[in-house]
Amino acid sequence: MNWTYFSVDIQDHVAHVAFNRPEKANSLHMPMWEEMRAIFEHLHQEPEARVIVLSGEGKHFCAGIDLELLMSLQSFNQTDCEGRKREQLRGFIFKLQDCITAIEKCRKPVMAAIHGACVGGAVDIVSACDMRYATEDAYFSIKEIDLGLVADIGTLQRLPTILQPGMVAEMAYTGRKVFGPEAAQIGLTNRCFADKAQMMEAVLEIAGTIAAKSPLCIRGTKEVLLYKRDHSVEDSLNYMVAWNASMLMSKDLMESFQAHMMKRKPVYDN
Repeated sequence: MNWTYFSVDIQDHVAHVAFNRPEKANSLHMPMWEEMRAIFEHLHQEPEARVIVLSGEGKHFCAGIDLELLMSLQSFNQTDCEGRKREQLRGFIFKLQDCITAIEKCRKPVMAAIHGACVGGAVDIVSACDMRYATEDAYFSIKEIDLGLVADIGTLQRLPTILQPGMVAEMAYTGRKVFGPEAAQIGLTNRCFADKAQMMEAVLEIAGTIAAKSPLCIRGTKEVLLYKRDHSVEDSLNYMVAWNASMLMSKDLMESFQAHMMKRKPVYDN
């Protein structure tokens, strides 16, 4: 499929999705938000894609929400009914949240490869990814506080499950930049690399490893991990029983055993 503000390529079961509005530092206006949601909903169903790498073209990963889009919120003031005005604003926020939640709901693992700026709405986006990797010059900033806003589309809900609460609070209250080495140190990213070329080489290698595993088991692992994030250990164990009772006896299980016995690489259906 052809996309306007993203480049999307699938090779060897790895889907590489890249923000492609470099002249605007990959900032997201409304058409770009909507296109991002459509891409992840498409890849959710695309059998050839087993893992997704999300990166950015140009000098930056993503500068977050386009300021012109924020300024367009003034158009809600044209509604003379306060109740309807607030209802419209509520719908707008829900719409942006849904665009990011599409990443989380995508049943394929999503790996964010971050260089340069990852600011505001971009932090919301990478918080919804399964894994994050960054360059030394990458920086993360919950910038909303400097715009007179409370971050409202996912950062304050997802980041506390990734970082220590005190670190989330410090980033949210100050808006300061957390650069690549510190991001890896505090657990915001898995690893830090000297430059984008090294990062992409390593990330694509990891993606290739994931793509070679049982797609059914990879999809199940993502679902079970997300379920545990929001539920108790006891509830999660019970859910795990239901999952394996449904999915354990698969062709992938037999293929894995046969490949091991015959000392060859397993080959799985999508």
